[in-house]
Amino acid sequence: MSADDWLADTRTSYDTVAESYSDFVRDALAGLPYLRAGLALFADLVGGDGPVVDVGCGPGHVTAHLRGLGVDVFGVDLSPAMIDLARREHPGIRFEVGSMTDLDLPDASVAGLLAFWSLIHVPDGEVPKVFDGFRRVLRPGAPLLIGFHVGDGSRLKTQGYGGHPMRVHVHRRRPDRVAGWLRDAGLTVEAELVLDRDQEVPGAILFARRPA
Repeated sequence: MSADDWLADTRTSYDTVAESYSDFVRDALAGLPYLRAGLALFADLVGGDGPVVDVGCGPGHVTAHLRGLGVDVFGVDLSPAMIDLARREHPGIRFEVGSMTDLDLPDASVAGLLAFWSLIHVPDGEVPKVFDGFRRVLRPGAPLLIGFHVGDGSRLKTQGYGGHPMRVHVHRRRPDRVAGWLRDAGLTVEAELVLDRDQEVPGAILFARRPA
């Protein structure tokens, strides 16, 4: 599958499920104390030093949570329908349509970068390019927080939120593999937390940093 194919499928799928997905995740963080703690630590690491980008922000629920923690944050997402929802639900926050495979941001322009479960549809062969782009836009010394599904292999998802049709591959990855890609991109991995370890599909978050 070419880059254009999987990007187009992902964009169309999330445009289709945007309203239902927004309803599904709107209050999700309330029941996820470890994720909230991770976001609070990320906000502390950023320390109010400048703009932070939430890459793959969806309807903006995590972006808004970070804003509530005092972070100067803006969101970027591939899906125009998601961005329309985010702008409507969080009118005080900047949201833009864009792709993590080609971030339209200047070099060394952000004081932090968040990618929360937005890499799960990116093919393995594209992840190194994405992480190179993350390093490029981060300021020296700036932190990065990545969240993803833990496991091995991929599955094709054809039905999504609200029963609407989707066509996206969902990739599960081991933390060591993701950490290796981050290191190959010139980023320093600082911490790892595995979530819901006893569930069928655990999650993980990795804290990394562009070296100063």
